[in-house]
Amino acid sequence: MLPTENPPAEEPPVSSATGRPLTKRGQQTRRRLLEAAEQVFADLGYHEASIVKITEHAGVALGTFYLYFDGKQAIFDELVLDLNSRVRHSMSESMASATNRIEAERLGFQGFFRFTAAHPALYRVVREAEFVSPTMLRLHYERIVDGYRAGLAAAQRDGEIAAELDTDVVAWALMGAGELIGMRYLLWERDAAGKPPAQIDPAVLDGMSDFITRALRPDHAENPAPGARPHVTESLREEENDV
Repeated sequence: MLPTENPPAEEPPVSSATGRPLTKRGQQTRRRLLEAAEQVFADLGYHEASIVKITEHAGVALGTFYLYFDGKQAIFDELVLDLNSRVRHSMSESMASATNRIEAERLGFQGFFRFTAAHPALYRVVREAEFVSPTMLRLHYERIVDGYRAGLAAAQRDGEIAAELDTDVVAWALMGAGELIGMRYLLWERDAAGKPPAQIDPAVLDGMSDFITRALRPDHAENPAPGARPHVTESLREEENDV
C-alpha cells in the first residue's frame, strides 16, 4: 500500500490574516496548532471540539489561532491534508529500499501501520470528514490511490504483477484492506492492561504479504519476493502441479 514516490514538496503555508508566507517561528506555531487539533478532534470529535480547546492544548492565545486558520472547519480540513501528506511520506520512506513491487507492498504496509500506531487519530479524523468535509475525505483517498495506481501500472509493464489486473480496482482494494487491517489489529487491539499495540503483529503482516503475493503475482512467478514467507510459493507450486 504505497505511492510510487515521496509526496511533492508543498508551498510554505501562508497566514490567513495577512496572506503572506509564514516565518519559521510562525510555521512552528502552526504545527503546534495542527498537532493540538489532531488530539482534540480524535478525543472529542468535530462537533464537541472547539477552537478554545485546540488553543489551550497548543498553549497559544485564542487570538493567535486566527493568524493561521479562519475557523474550526479550516483547521479540520488542513488537518486531513496534513495527515494525508504524512502517512504517504511514511509509506514512501518505508518502501524506498524495495527491489520489486511485491516487496514494496509489504514495506509500504509497514510504513502505513507504523504511522497508524503512532497517529490513531487518522481513523477518527478521516471518518469525521465523511460528514464534516466530504470533499476532503475524497481527496484523502484519491491522493493515495493516484500514486498507488501509477506504481502498479509500472509494475505491470515490468512483468512484476499480473498483466490482466485492473490497476485502479487493485489500488482501491489494497488500500481498503490496509485500512481495515489497521483498524482491527491496531485501533481495536488491546493487551491485558488495556493498551493498544505499538506496532502491527508480524504474523498479521506476514498474512497480508501472503495474500498480496497470491493476488498480484504473474502466473509464471517462480521465486518468492523478498519478505514473503517461502511456504507461499511452495504451496502455489503444489497447487499448479495438482491441476
